[in-house]
Amino acid sequence: MEKYECTVCGYIYDPDKGDPDSGIAAGTSFKDLPDDWVCPICGAAKGDFEPL
Repeated sequence: MEKYECTVCGYIYDPDKGDPDSGIAAGTSFKDLPDDWVCPICGAAKGDFEPL
């Protein structure tokens, strides 16, 4: 699965790790994240991420 980077702060969403602090389980692909998911570091929208 592909990693995605926040274009605002540089946070990398790694599907192998998920985002446990936001209730996103490991193994969740970026496209399967809820539309209202935001960057856990800066709060940027999902649309502000680009594939690495």
